[in-house]
Amino acid sequence: MALQVLATTVVGSYPQPEWLVDRQMLSGGVPRTRLRAIWRVPEPLLEQAQDDATIVAIREIERAGIDIVTDGEIRRESYSNRLATALDGVDADNPGVIRDARGTETRVPRVVGRVRRVRAVEVRDMQFLRRHTDRTAKITLPGPFTMAQQAQNEFYRDREEMTMDFAAAVNAEARELEAAGADVIQLDEPWLRNDPEAAARYAVPAINRALEGIRVPTAVHLCFGYAAVVKQQKPTGYAFLPQLADSIAAQVSIEAAQPRLDLGILKELAPKTVILGVIDLADPAVETAEQVAGRIRAALRHVPAERLIPAPDCGMKYLPRETAFGKLQALAEGARLVRAERI
Repeated sequence: MALQVLATTVVGSYPQPEWLVDRQMLSGGVPRTRLRAIWRVPEPLLEQAQDDATIVAIREIERAGIDIVTDGEIRRESYSNRLATALDGVDADNPGVIRDARGTETRVPRVVGRVRRVRAVEVRDMQFLRRHTDRTAKITLPGPFTMAQQAQNEFYRDREEMTMDFAAAVNAEARELEAAGADVIQLDEPWLRNDPEAAARYAVPAINRALEGIRVPTAVHLCFGYAAVVKQQKPTGYAFLPQLADSIAAQVSIEAAQPRLDLGILKELAPKTVILGVIDLADPAVETAEQVAGRIRAALRHVPAERLIPAPDCGMKYLPRETAFGKLQALAEGARLVRAERI
């Protein structure tokens, strides 16, 4: 089914219900290793419970009026740890520790051997999504650069070599996701901004390797972190963004609403389609349709409507469910207002 102009999408996640996950534990941060204690449902019933919650998420995203849907990432503890900890060569049970610029320590997977994908991880998720929606279906994968940045290297000679093996593993998964019915495949690469020097050297080759041979539209998502987790003022510009114009990804997804991004940067992404964040996830108030329309109109000064996909800034998993639904309704209605002005 052909998409209408200014088709809307979600970035990936939707809030998981309280009966499924311990949302207080969830609010403690973004887990890099497995966090099995987060699930309220016992293991023998967990997959069935996740399936039921996924159907609810798909229906709410559809009912809000969104054109390009996901499964809400309901089965994931975080956007990255489900795939990262399922790869051969990764020791997720005996984690390492990395320390950020502020001295905060985070438990991360240890890479103790060659990184390889030995089994499907998200393929059943995609098959399930395809069975339960007739809309354009997108599925997300953690990007190779981000996964390598979130790991402790105890095997490779350098992080670049490790990143390229992560990329090969992502590509193997992406190819099966395409075969399972994915209409769009998105890589989440928020850590491109953490080390722009390394990103400049090998991020685009890693992204290209991860997306090699994929025939459906592909996207790369960048952001400054979940609003619920990143409390400090976000930057107003990206340290690594125009370089993605050289990647083979057809779409670039960026956070713009909360950081009040200078939208002039969009011109540097030509000829990519831009998935633009027009929903501020730090604001507990639900935007009006006119507020969303205004943000879309501002973007149209820099990119044609045929290359613009309005979206939330980032994944919505940390929001209250009623807030997330209201914001998606405003997104869909705001896009409809701007679409009507073009007729």
